[in-house]
Order: sequence, then structure tokens, then C-alpha cells
Amino acid sequence: MPDKKTIRRPILRNLLRIFVFLTLLFIITYSSLHLFTRHGKGFLLPDFSGLSLEEAQEAARPLHLRLEVTDSLYIPELPAGVVFRQVPPAGRHVKKNRRVELTVNSLLPRQVAVPSLVGFSLRQAKAELASIGLKPGRLIYIPDIATNNVLQQLYQGQPVAPGASVNIYSAIDLVLGMAQDHELAYIPMLTGKSLEAALDILSDHSLNPGNITYDNSVLTAADTLAARVFRQSPDYTQQPEWPLGTSVHLSLTVNPDLLIPRQIPLTEDDL
Repeated sequence: MPDKKTIRRPILRNLLRIFVFLTLLFIITYSSLHLFTRHGKGFLLPDFSGLSLEEAQEAARPLHLRLEVTDSLYIPELPAGVVFRQVPPAGRHVKKNRRVELTVNSLLPRQVAVPSLVGFSLRQAKAELASIGLKPGRLIYIPDIATNNVLQQLYQGQPVAPGASVNIYSAIDLVLGMAQDHELAYIPMLTGKSLEAALDILSDHSLNPGNITYDNSVLTAADTLAARVFRQSPDYTQQPEWPLGTSVHLSLTVNPDLLIPRQIPLTEDDL
């Protein structure tokens, strides 16, 4: 009958073989993953926003990135043909041969037909313009019995007939009536609003945008779209003090330190 030592030796040898096999398997697997995924060979993805497609491709070439335009939109505030969105976003850790999806600003905007707005109220005209991708431009007030009634529609300073073709997102100036009692408007608070939201609020209050400026924190096309109002002139008022059609100048930023919400003092009506 074999002694215990004789029995244990084959078991120990088998356990040693299994251990060696598993160790080698782990080393081979890890080496293969390292080879195919190139661990440690990545880099931070650059920001292509604001570049033309040709400039973006030139910047991507030495990094061996594959750029693909997957969508295009027309944003009138940005130069035609520039990149304004990318996936993955800038700053993401990527490797060579990574596919980067780009959205660019269209070179040729779509054409739409101008609607007939004469006789509409300002609110109705805004809704009609928005439904087809247009927006109100300057609000020009002249004496009339009906305040905020559309008397004439203009495009680039000239009368425009219903059905005329213009670029989508174009601004249609509206000549509006103003009763002889000289109605006044109050200035809304616009701090923290995007440019699009601020312009919409101004027209709701029968006001016009004035000069629109960006501070030195706005560096890229993405910054331009993300910027928020941090200063306005005239400042907000709680009582109607300004003539209809007053221009409100706006300054925008992406600096969060300048976008601290402002408290609106309570009036007697709020107490």
C-alpha cells in the first residue's frame, strides 16, 4: 500500500501544473489586450469647434483620427461650414484611429416662404414666423389706433411680399401700430438667459435687441452657443418706463462667476 507522501506528490505536481497554466494564460491574455487596445497609448481629444472641415482634418491627421460629418444644421450666428459639435467631446481620452463624429454649420441654408402677417397681432406674428423657421427682427412703431398690430413686413429693410423666398432663420422686421397714449414697456431681467431666449423675451415685451457683445471668456463656437447674458442696458425695471421699441444692449459670457442670479426687490403688490 503506497504511503501518504507517495499519494501527495502527484496531487502537488498537478496543482503546480494548473497554477503554471493559469499564470501563463493570464500573461498571454493581458499581453493580447495590451497589444490590441494599446493601453497607455491614448491622448486627449482636441477641440475642433470653430474650425472649418479642412482645418479640422489637418489637425486630426497627425493624431490618426478619423473625422466623419454625421449631421449639419444652419445656425446664423456661426460662420458657414464650421464645426460646432463633436462626439466624443473635446478633452476625452482616446486612442489612434478613433472615429470622431462632427456636426457642421450648413453652407447653404434652406429657403422658406414669407407668410402674410399684416393684420396680425405681434404675438400672432411671432407664432406664425416660428412655425416656419423665421423670427421677428426689428420692431418699428408708428402711430396707429391699434397697438402691436402688424401694419407692414420688411426683409433687410425693404417691403417683402407674402410668398417670397428667404433663408430659414431669417429675421422679418415688423412695422407695428402704437396708440397715441404712448404706451410704455418695462425692461425684463435677462441675466442668465441664452441669446435666443433673451431675444424672445425682448420681443414679448415690445422691445428690440441693441448691441450684442461677448466677453473674453467666449473663445469657440461652442462657447458662443453656451454663452449667457450677464449684463444689460437699460437695466431691468419693475414699472413701465421705456417707449415701445426701445433697444436693450446685451453682454454675454460663459464665466460662471459673472452669472450669479440677481434678486428682484419685492414691490408693494408682492407683499
